[in-house]
Amino acid sequence: MKREDIEKIYDFGKDATVNFIMQLVERIEKLENQIAKNSRNSSKPPSSDGFKKPKKTRSQRKRSGKKSGGQPGHPGKTLEMVKHPDRIVKLSLTYCTCCGRWIAKAQPKSIEKRQVQDVPKPNLEATEYQSCIADCPYCGTENKAAFPAGVTQKVQYGNRLRSMMVYLKNYQLLPLDRLTDLFRDLFQVSVSEATVLAASERCSTALDDFSSWVVDALKKSPVVNFDETGANIGGSLHWIHTAGTPLLTGYIPHKRRGSEAIDAFGIIPDFTGRAVHDHWSSYFKYPCAHGLCNAHHLRELTYMHEQENQKWAKKMIDCLLTVKASVDSAKEKGKSALSRTLILKYEKQYTRIVQSGFRENPVKKEKSHQKVKKRGRPGKSKAQNLLHRLRDHQHEVLAFMYDFSVPFDNNLAERDLRMIKVQQKISGLFRTFAGAEQFCRIRSFISTTRKQGVNVIEAISEILKGNQIYLNFATK
Repeated sequence: MKREDIEKIYDFGKDATVNFIMQLVERIEKLENQIAKNSRNSSKPPSSDGFKKPKKTRSQRKRSGKKSGGQPGHPGKTLEMVKHPDRIVKLSLTYCTCCGRWIAKAQPKSIEKRQVQDVPKPNLEATEYQSCIADCPYCGTENKAAFPAGVTQKVQYGNRLRSMMVYLKNYQLLPLDRLTDLFRDLFQVSVSEATVLAASERCSTALDDFSSWVVDALKKSPVVNFDETGANIGGSLHWIHTAGTPLLTGYIPHKRRGSEAIDAFGIIPDFTGRAVHDHWSSYFKYPCAHGLCNAHHLRELTYMHEQENQKWAKKMIDCLLTVKASVDSAKEKGKSALSRTLILKYEKQYTRIVQSGFRENPVKKEKSHQKVKKRGRPGKSKAQNLLHRLRDHQHEVLAFMYDFSVPFDNNLAERDLRMIKVQQKISGLFRTFAGAEQFCRIRSFISTTRKQGVNVIEAISEILKGNQIYLNFATK
């Protein structure tokens, strides 16, 4: 029995039984809507799909008509021989494979070369510093040559080995016990968990100035992607906030998700560029320009079309993808903007679809039999909420059409946050807030380093030496 049938019965019989049935119907609809949601039509992560993956995977991407694999003109990459091998093994002739006679002294007429490229057996290289001690022949004062900066112990690990500890723990997310096993198997050295933690703490301390530098650089960027995700810190829900560009990444942990955390991050309050985000209402409190993630819109529209049979939703999906295709095509041709005629065409099409959506989802009036009126504004359906967002924030939804530097979606920020969720799955939580701050600071540097195309282990090693290599990073 559907809701419409119950409403017809309700008009004729006003008793407690029908009231109860109506409540059950609403509850069933709510539960069915929850079950119908998956990673393809909502913001739920793919991991939540479990073994019941969506049967029909309808990708929003259009067929390109090209064969899979490398395209004509694509520069292929293959393993090539090196000009100067580290070791040469000469293979001499012994007996003839035909007559069996000894031919070791035969003069070779040519040489065929084959190379095997492998990693040498890893081992620790010990460097001993010997400081000369001598008395001054003039005044008798004992003098001792100074050791290099950072060499403070009788025996200690070098910065390269420490940088590998920091890299494996904070980027590859290896648990401490497995990390110590790896060092034992690779280098035959017993590294304690405390040593690994000390290396991370030392790196985090050396990155104090980097945190301020990356925030200042993000403030000056024309477009920045923002996002946040929940994290278990000390057994309670906190939030990891990220801000990023194709060249920079910043993270901050905070106990709040809204304005308090955004202010603590210190980017948006003084930001004059465009903030791309997922329509979290707290961002709209700030006067900077905004852009909305259309990947989220496509998933919500997919749900509306497939689960609620909303015809306007399919039209809006096609509209957004058509605009995106036009923008991508213009970029490939070296253009910096769409023609004014084309922009007006897409704006009118967008407005017509939103208007048809409102006609398809009119506001329901309260029935006359309801004696007790509910307080506050009347509730809106999910379709109406989405329509209001698309109507009231049309310029933000289509920001990628007006400005080619604005991305179609917020995937950059979501990619930056993905490893935070992986860390939570591996470790379960951050035990302390200080540990979360340390992880975010190191992770911010590593992510920025990778975006800059710099070797991460070498970069961490330079930081441990006290060199602020990030001052040479590009910011735009």
